[in-house]
Amino acid sequence: MYTQTFKVIIKNIFEEYKKSKTIYGISEWSFFKKKNKNKLDIFGENIETPIGPAAGPHTQLTQNIITSYLVGGRFIELKTVQILEALDIAKPCIYAPDEGYNTEWSTELTLENAFDEYLKAWITIHFLDTLFNKNNHIAGSFIFNMSIGYNYEGIKSYKMQTFLGNMCNTQSSKSMKKYLQQLEDMVIKEHILDNTKFNIEKNNLHRILQQIPNKISSSVTLSTMHGCPPDEIESICTHLLVEKKLNVFLKLNPTLLGYSAVRNILDNCGYNYIQLDKTLFDKDLNYKDAVNMLSRLTKIGNNINRSFGIKLTNTLACSNNTHVLQGEEVYLSGKALFPVSINLAYKLSQDFDGRLPISFSGGINSLNIKDVFNTGIYPITVATEILKPGGYLRLTGIAKACEDSEGWDKKYIDVKALKKVAEDSLHSPYYHKNFRGEDIVLVGKPLPRYSCYIAPCVEACPISQNIPEYIYLAGNKRYKEALKLIYGKNALPNITGHICDHQCMFNCTRLDYEGAVKIREIKKIAANESYGLNLDQKSLHM
Repeated sequence: MYTQTFKVIIKNIFEEYKKSKTIYGISEWSFFKKKNKNKLDIFGENIETPIGPAAGPHTQLTQNIITSYLVGGRFIELKTVQILEALDIAKPCIYAPDEGYNTEWSTELTLENAFDEYLKAWITIHFLDTLFNKNNHIAGSFIFNMSIGYNYEGIKSYKMQTFLGNMCNTQSSKSMKKYLQQLEDMVIKEHILDNTKFNIEKNNLHRILQQIPNKISSSVTLSTMHGCPPDEIESICTHLLVEKKLNVFLKLNPTLLGYSAVRNILDNCGYNYIQLDKTLFDKDLNYKDAVNMLSRLTKIGNNINRSFGIKLTNTLACSNNTHVLQGEEVYLSGKALFPVSINLAYKLSQDFDGRLPISFSGGINSLNIKDVFNTGIYPITVATEILKPGGYLRLTGIAKACEDSEGWDKKYIDVKALKKVAEDSLHSPYYHKNFRGEDIVLVGKPLPRYSCYIAPCVEACPISQNIPEYIYLAGNKRYKEALKLIYGKNALPNITGHICDHQCMFNCTRLDYEGAVKIREIKKIAANESYGLNLDQKSLHM
């Protein structure tokens, strides 16, 4: 991971786009496009989708932040910063075979460099938004949300206060002025938009760039360390609300549910091998104190016209038995955390009658995003999900799933609807460890250099059938063509469609999405649907 200058970033983006109609490997046809006019009001700003990347490695560098935006991320939670800067982090620090584990803390950049990355992304995304949405003015469609930690002393330090000040107002920033001038020069003098579909007149360009807001962020998600005293958490939130005049989400730990509840949820979902330390639950903020504190902070926010809510949830500390990561302790994330987080959301929403805003993260994907958003919970962020196969493009599916949701009209959380989502998470096969099947998919030989285009299902098949191809054809109801393709290597599709031991399915990369494709069943369907069709030798070799 290396930082790049603003000019290099802009040059790389448009040179790549001219060459292949892609930006950072994302094809233009994969860029998220709104299909309706639904928008959400968060902190008095409009955003086009309720989702985005959670603070993590994918919101540290400018390039990553831009990519998140292209695929539908509109609430962008920036990488957590703290007074301890430029950390020396042992690698690997993240492991996500199914559920996720990590050992890293926060940004590996200095506070000054982190601000620079966020500033470059802020300007670039506004410019791209103007170009691709054909706007003659800057239209707010996304939010940058700061993420900071971890204690009161660090947040009150000069360096952190300077960072917060710069993020809230770039008017005096020399970098802001420099980057805007560089971008204008690159368009006018270096002609970076030549041979593209974009055409902006000089006067119009200058006006558009000057409209980019000086305030990068008006909100912050606060992350505190395990065991941080309640009074210190409250002092930090009060400082951010009252003195810094920021909208605040307080990130809470899953330990609020209590050791027995969390242990039972994990065990019932097949994660009995995840080892928890009960003493961490005893040291952490307890539920009663949390409710009292949240009530006081909500009142403070209301009195000064600032929004206060919670972020659910922080990662869950557990013993390191990954045999991959270093250290004795790791932090759990991803699918295994969803039943825990959503049940904590329900419990708190009950006590606050749905009036406590909740920012949610933990096991969100395209299969459950609509149910969660329908309850009135937003914004919703993901981290582990986009570290899996498909990467950032998984965000597109999540964003699209929200488009026709009922959540757009919800001002408060629907506690009854949330209760159902929480209860379903405890019984749904999808949240059970066994749903996924194999922990790891291997092709059994080295991948080609610079490429990963080997289908593990094909490699696992003894006769190397063209599985992706006939799945595609059958999926489009082109059964005769699918059967022709199958016959090319398999003379007995009717038989193997019933009794094959389907090693292909144990090596299906859809394990990381909704579960393995039923490859054997699709072969049987293609054979059944083509029964009686004229498949003579001549047609088979056409």
